[in-house]
Amino acid sequence: METIRTVTSEVELIAITSNAEELIEEAGRTCYLSFDKKGPDTAQKLIRALVKSGHHSVLEHGYATFRIKGGSRAFTHQLVRHRLMAISQQSQRYCNEDDFKVIIPPAIEKNLEAHDIFNQVVDYCRSAYAQLQKLGIRNEDARFVLPNAVESEIVISANFRELRHIFCVRCAPAAQWEIRRIALQMLRIMKEKAPTVFEDFIIDEEKGIASTAIIS
Repeated sequence: METIRTVTSEVELIAITSNAEELIEEAGRTCYLSFDKKGPDTAQKLIRALVKSGHHSVLEHGYATFRIKGGSRAFTHQLVRHRLMAISQQSQRYCNEDDFKVIIPPAIEKNLEAHDIFNQVVDYCRSAYAQLQKLGIRNEDARFVLPNAVESEIVISANFRELRHIFCVRCAPAAQWEIRRIALQMLRIMKEKAPTVFEDFIIDEEKGIASTAIIS
């Protein structure tokens, strides 16, 4: 049996709106024509009021772009359901997947019998993919035998309002473990880069979840 090449998720922030919270304040004060109330620390106060009141459209002026590595196709199929994003994903049609890596669910990894079954299936899929290629089958058709466990790199861009929605549903206890783990990595970054916008999200590191009392 061939050694399974596994990977872990890696999230990189590759772009974010400059002075995002100041921009959000500028946009928010346009709604109320309250520019006379601007001061050194007024952005934080206004953003907190906007989030609490549900005036979240103003948050759409801030954008962030992430590169996500080490996520499975099962994960990306969930992520792309959030349609208010720009998405660029590794193509199984144009990329050669003969040396693909996989993500193993923890429940399978810690169960010896399940792990053995998983490895057998991955080995078979890898062999089938290679055999189809040798028969002259193009990658766009050979990929039909690849499992959901295959790693797939993806870049996403989303505004802060959509990111809040993603964190609300994907960091929750009911979320699937892989997308929750990756969403938490993104949330930690956003709490550092736009702390006021995301400060109401509380991360429970022990349980690996996050929640907020605010409905996005």
